[in-house]
Amino acid sequence: MTNSPLTLIEVESLARSAHEGQTDKAGRPYAEHLAAVAEGVRLRGGSPEQQAAAWLHDAIEDEALSLTSLDAAALPQTVKDMVLAVTKRPGEAVEQYAARILATPGALLVKEADLAHNADPVRLSVLDDATRERLSAKYANIRSLLGLTTP
Repeated sequence: MTNSPLTLIEVESLARSAHEGQTDKAGRPYAEHLAAVAEGVRLRGGSPEQQAAAWLHDAIEDEALSLTSLDAAALPQTVKDMVLAVTKRPGEAVEQYAARILATPGALLVKEADLAHNADPVRLSVLDDATRERLSAKYANIRSLLGLTTP
């Protein structure tokens, strides 16, 4: 086994494979969201490590990868730290979640790109009114807690 870290292409492949068969709330392949978040990080000037974390940002939460798999992956610790920071834990207070993101170097940009894609009006437009309103309020709340002013 090699000690060199996975390339971004390899991280993308890992993420796509891990999320294979999963769809978002609109029924789209989940990898489309991962790609959009990774691109959002890149466009915001994010480092390759932040882009890698963007590809994996939902892997633990969505049970696409186990904590053991993430820990064993040939990734810099900074990438693993960012992935864990943006992973919402069951029953966790949103304030605690936001504090962890803010305390983890690089994680805020990953979450900012995630929220921007989640709150995309085109993406939200295909959802029913109740779901759209619930998610919009949820995203606005976490943006506020993170000090992010614009979507």
